[in-house]
Amino acid sequence: VPQPSQPLLNKDILRGITGSKEVRYCREDAAAYADRWWKDGNPEFEVFEVDCTNYVSQCLFAGGAPINYTGKRETGWWYKGYNGAQEWWSFSWAVSDSLQRYLSAGRSSGLRAETVERADQLMLGDIIQYDWDGNGHYQHSTIVTAFDAAGQPLVNARTVSSRHRFWDYRDSYAWTDRTAYRFFHINDYL
Repeated sequence: VPQPSQPLLNKDILRGITGSKEVRYCREDAAAYADRWWKDGNPEFEVFEVDCTNYVSQCLFAGGAPINYTGKRETGWWYKGYNGAQEWWSFSWAVSDSLQRYLSAGRSSGLRAETVERADQLMLGDIIQYDWDGNGHYQHSTIVTAFDAAGQPLVNARTVSSRHRFWDYRDSYAWTDRTAYRFFHINDYL
């Protein structure tokens, strides 16, 4: 019986740790990864039928967000791929609403974020999530990769691949007049 692979670890980050538990989130690296892989998925990861949150999680990881491996799909934030037909990743890695709950939870270290009120308060590498019907269940995730001349975020996404798209998604077939947004500013130190 093949053993499951080890969780992916960002070795560049691990080499930089000398007794410090905190890692600086590199917003530029997260955005560069987002611009590199927005159209065709990175072959080191599965490409899901609904791929937006898997893609955003990869971008966060590329920016230095440390894996929180628990071995339980309902907890942590982690990715290991497949072991045979078994899916080895946390729901927060791959499911929009689960990532929203993970980022909303208070924790003292690791991947964490604060909710801000407006899109123009976000920075490169921050996350916007979308609740299309306003029922409190978030169905889409994007990452801020640029800004327009007015300082409004432009985002990248997958599932329907988008690069430097205006953040409000009013041009999307999924948008409704009940759409609610969650704006997450990723902590500078994780």
